[in-house]
Amino acid sequence: MLIEPGRMCIKKYGRDAGSRAVIVAAEKDGNVRIVSADRPKERKCNPAHLEFLNEVIDVKNRETINKALGIKEKTPHAQAAQQAKGKK
Repeated sequence: MLIEPGRMCIKKYGRDAGSRAVIVAAEKDGNVRIVSADRPKERKCNPAHLEFLNEVIDVKNRETINKALGIKEKTPHAQAAQQAKGKK
């Protein structure tokens, strides 16, 4: 089945077109929840806007998703600076 959690795909349309993404969950309304390399925040997407790849990864571990998409985690210093900026 193509629409399954962990399926790697490429966005065909939208602001992050051409970037790799991972399906995190399938919703009852026919859409899917994805995380992409350009926008790592989880969001809804129409499956017609995706080109599915033959790769499947484990989505239970966020580190695995970040490694597959090439997303680098923020360092503790950067996170502290961001939180301090938000408090001002």
